[in-house]
Amino acid sequence: MMKTLLVTGGAGFIGSNFCHYWTKQHPDDKIVVLDALTYAGHQEYLSELQEQSGLDFVHGDICDYPFLENLFAQYDFDHVVHFAAESHVDRSITGPDAFIQTNIMGTHNLLKLAKQYWVDQEKPGHRFHHVSTDEVYGSLESEDPAFSETTAYAPNSPYSASKAASDHLVRAYHHTYGLNVSTSNCSNNYGPRQDKEKLIPLIIHNILHGKALPIYGDGMNIRDWLYVDDHCYAIDLILQKGKNGEVYNVGGENEWANLHIVELICDLIDKKLQDEPKYLERFSDSPVAKGGKARELISFVTDRAGHDRRYAIDPSKCHAELGYHPKETFETGIAKTLDWYLAEALKA
Repeated sequence: MMKTLLVTGGAGFIGSNFCHYWTKQHPDDKIVVLDALTYAGHQEYLSELQEQSGLDFVHGDICDYPFLENLFAQYDFDHVVHFAAESHVDRSITGPDAFIQTNIMGTHNLLKLAKQYWVDQEKPGHRFHHVSTDEVYGSLESEDPAFSETTAYAPNSPYSASKAASDHLVRAYHHTYGLNVSTSNCSNNYGPRQDKEKLIPLIIHNILHGKALPIYGDGMNIRDWLYVDDHCYAIDLILQKGKNGEVYNVGGENEWANLHIVELICDLIDKKLQDEPKYLERFSDSPVAKGGKARELISFVTDRAGHDRRYAIDPSKCHAELGYHPKETFETGIAKTLDWYLAEALKA
């Protein structure tokens, strides 16, 4: 049966990739994207889908309750897939207010309306899926076991604290009001359409333009990296098979220190530029164009306040209950990512 999905934050990194994924896998469904088009949202990421699949784009803010009321009245939504969030830790340190407003109050607005239109009107088959982060669990030492769904919350930044609060609100609306919900806490995503303030696209951009590659502290902060399409696939499985009220940790089982990620990207871009003259000619400011190596741009900077040392996800629940396993290896995922950013850079 055809379903109508409200995808909040659908012009952002993960949200736009989810829309592309969903229209391929479920071409009969209707997608309505709601996005405030802040610095990280780009409507052009969805232009192809608007033309080909009839995706509806709505420019608006989840913090605007009357606006949301009109949207829910206009569309008969079956699912809400909630990506919209302020998500950059550095920004949350210098300006936490926006994170509290969007991540907590905005999520609560959506939950209130979902309850009103689904629970109060006894609409069957609904689901509010909340996309969260592994950062709500805090930090791990090198020998600690990976985060599981039963790990106690211990957020260490205004960003992760705001996401933890939104997770608790989603849980409360299920247990108090009977709203059908699910939550996914995922590890670091990478792939196409990510804003260049994030590590991997920032490093690619800076190498191509001969700029310094800033590494916090000693560069040994460890993250579990997940290709964005594998995250979208996991959400699909959760919506199809996931149990109502449950939390699912989605990881790539792919831990890398930040410094090693940067070194890998340096080496891959060096080879790409050496092997393909079109790139070498276009990016004349890169070290490779001048006979050097991208690693020469690495620069260690003062560590970020409250910088968590390690994140790692235990995805065994996803494996056992959903049959989920990532389809991309890190080698294939990072190659696809690099090709996308190089192609975009050639257009600029």
